[in-house]
Amino acid sequence: MTRRAKKPAATVPWIVMVPFAVSGVIHLVRPGVFTPIIPRALRRWDGPLVIASGIAELACAVGLVVPSTRAAAGRASAVVLAAVWPANMQMSIDLGRRAARRRTPKAWAAFVVSLVRLPLQVTLIRRALGASR
Repeated sequence: MTRRAKKPAATVPWIVMVPFAVSGVIHLVRPGVFTPIIPRALRRWDGPLVIASGIAELACAVGLVVPSTRAAAGRASAVVLAAVWPANMQMSIDLGRRAARRRTPKAWAAFVVSLVRLPLQVTLIRRALGASR
């Protein structure tokens, strides 16, 4: 009788784990950085939402490092990334309005960077889901 080799756990998606770890800490230490990008419809809960998303990001980051939790953390990371997408869109809207008002290279650069970040979220979601296989 031959023994089947255990399927190796997916490797750590560092491109997801590191930003989640850094961002999660910032969410908890300086939540005011994130409250302005909470979509307007959710602003009445901005404090708890920032703290909850920070805790979720940290939990996902830790889960992605631990082989036994990597698959579940990969799926959870994809959900978190999808959940914060509206905040990233709100940030782009706000930065676009600011750039139109200020008309400075710095304001336009911030707006462009925020726009580039939106499709990057798809890549991060794919990498997170790759850890769940």
